[in-house]
Amino acid sequence: MENIEINPQIKAVIDKLDSKDFGFYFFTLDTKGNPTAGVANIYEHVKILNELGYKAYIMHEKNDYVGVLGWLGEEYAKLPHVSIEDQKLNVGPHDFVIIPEVFANVMDQTKKFPSKRIVLCQSYDYIFELLNFGVSWGVFGINDVITTSQKQANYIKSLFPSVETHVIPVSIPDYFKPNKKPVKPVISIVSRDQKDALKVIKSFYIQYPTYKWITFKELRGIPKDDFAKSLADSCLSVWIDDCAGFGTFPLESMECNVPVIGKIPEMVPEWMEESTSPEGVTNLKSNGVWSNSLIEIPHLIAQYMKVWLEDSIPQNIIDSMEATKGQYTYEKQKTSVEKVYAELVEKRKLELIGLQNNKI
Repeated sequence: MENIEINPQIKAVIDKLDSKDFGFYFFTLDTKGNPTAGVANIYEHVKILNELGYKAYIMHEKNDYVGVLGWLGEEYAKLPHVSIEDQKLNVGPHDFVIIPEVFANVMDQTKKFPSKRIVLCQSYDYIFELLNFGVSWGVFGINDVITTSQKQANYIKSLFPSVETHVIPVSIPDYFKPNKKPVKPVISIVSRDQKDALKVIKSFYIQYPTYKWITFKELRGIPKDDFAKSLADSCLSVWIDDCAGFGTFPLESMECNVPVIGKIPEMVPEWMEESTSPEGVTNLKSNGVWSNSLIEIPHLIAQYMKVWLEDSIPQNIIDSMEATKGQYTYEKQKTSVEKVYAELVEKRKLELIGLQNNKI
């Protein structure tokens, strides 16, 4: 850039970018205190960016935003927040507004903002929630998307060929760890749709009444520490999420040394996939017991409980779980956050220079 003549206004913006005198504003849904993995990951990005010396903010719509104190704790609740309702938010061409994939309406409403806008796509299933027929993100001036896996990136690229994708995997917090005490005859279950969990539980008790002494525990809407402790106390976990974009719960289970039975999502997660044949057949890892059928899951639970009581869990499952553990650490996520957001800042500088040249 040293040999390019830059006008003073553009140079002032680039100077702000060079000195980190700008903001990353993450538009965040108010979950009213209900835990969600997507919001937790947004807070993780904000936390890491602030640790790296940037100014990153949780941007919410109303002043009565409930926040995450009750389920993520004080460290995350104390991160910088800004309210749109205050009408004090003044973003400029040096700032970045990050918008979750579900909010196509916000992408539309902000298309005249002078700031750089980026989509954060954690769940591909939400892309079309508020997107009108025949409309692409390019219509809103969006040309960069951050997502959590290469598989999601490939899918996004197939929908919107003009966007550039950037991958930042999620991390599994270190409070997911094995229980030092013997685990209990409790099965932790997580499902996107609560009806699916109830189907599995009720079917199991009807089909296998001899196992009525086994307890199922739905890990829904509880603080992170309680969630991790309950999971680590369990002898088995069950995961049902057809539209998972990444799938953190099975990884959390593995970090706790808790075997997982799960329904295979429509988009097979990278940590579940062993290989793909030339014919397009996906071979799965043995780091869990995977099924295409929700109906089959109660039977798989019964088979697992038998081997658990006999202390004869297949060694290939244990070995594959062990091999998967530790792949998604905070340190790796922090490295990805640092790399991707630095690249986006550099790209913004080039865009500003291009904007200047287009006006000449």
